[in-house]
Amino acid sequence: MSDQHHNPYQPYDPYGQQQQDPYGSSYDYAPYPQQHQHQQHQQPVAWPEQDSSQHDSATQTWQTQTWDTTTWQQPLVPDSYASAPMPAHQEPVYEPVPQPAPAPVVVAAAAEPALAERPMTAAEKARAEGRPQIVSPGLQPALLTTVLAVLLAAAAPLGRPALAVPVVLLQAVTAAGWFRLNGMWPARQGIALAFLGGVAADIGLLATDAGQAPKVVLGTLGVWVLLVVVLQLRSHASPDERLYGLTAAAASAALAVLAAGHLAADHRAVVTGALGVAAAVLARALPLPSVASPVVALIAAAGAGVAGGSLTGLGASAALLGLAAGACALVGLRVASYDYPSRFVHMTAGVALPLALAAPVVYVLGRALA
Repeated sequence: MSDQHHNPYQPYDPYGQQQQDPYGSSYDYAPYPQQHQHQQHQQPVAWPEQDSSQHDSATQTWQTQTWDTTTWQQPLVPDSYASAPMPAHQEPVYEPVPQPAPAPVVVAAAAEPALAERPMTAAEKARAEGRPQIVSPGLQPALLTTVLAVLLAAAAPLGRPALAVPVVLLQAVTAAGWFRLNGMWPARQGIALAFLGGVAADIGLLATDAGQAPKVVLGTLGVWVLLVVVLQLRSHASPDERLYGLTAAAASAALAVLAAGHLAADHRAVVTGALGVAAAVLARALPLPSVASPVVALIAAAGAGVAGGSLTGLGASAALLGLAAGACALVGLRVASYDYPSRFVHMTAGVALPLALAAPVVYVLGRALA
């Protein structure tokens, strides 16, 4: 036996040689080989610190969760970690999805006291409800129409020159009211031209016999329509605006000329017709139901015609004249009430149109009944 001590960590070789592997290299065993192998594959564990940018990219970080009052929060991952390639053995770390901020609550500002407290007009209420914007002139224009009708009735027995004074006033208000009713204001040239047409018709009627009244009225109307066309052709407005101005000016001149029919009518018919118009507009202004108001107005006009016939000697047939004049007055009020008119429209067109539209009827029925 050999005197050498056997190394317990070296394989025993009875021939005193080292163990050879098949490939010709010798090997021996180091102490604790399994522990050494385990230490080579173990990764160090690092807990997250305040500055996460100091961590090595190869060091595995364990994310911790902290409890908030509403949500779980996780430490944010730097951009360098997100762009760097992740090792195969490391699990991905997801960034928390930012929660959107709550939308601010917008409180509508309160309306101004002046606008909030102001009551809606009848036209604004009709527009909000989708109804036609029809506003009747009311009692004050009806009173002015009654005053003008009384002036006509009082001046008719005095002769045609005296009757011309309230007729000229009627023509001026008619010309201005029609242009304002069509939304054309100021339209001084058109108003002046229409008014001068009415004055020309008055002069022609005063200068001729009453039997020539239709020729005078139609001749004046033809000449003034031609003047209106020439005036609109000189305008530099667009074609649509010129056409609209032409129709408004022609209609205003026609109404002013037709209002001169009171001068050509019989004075008894003028009195009866004026009373019928006054009664109709006053009854229409009363606070009655919309269905009953026109009926009451026509009945009042017929009664006023009977009263006028008894005063002038026309008899009971004057009721028809008063009824027809009252119907023309209602048409004039309806025209002056259409499509959101202003107060100026009520005080001009609402006053003049009832008497102006009744002039041709007074002339025709007056000659038939007389």
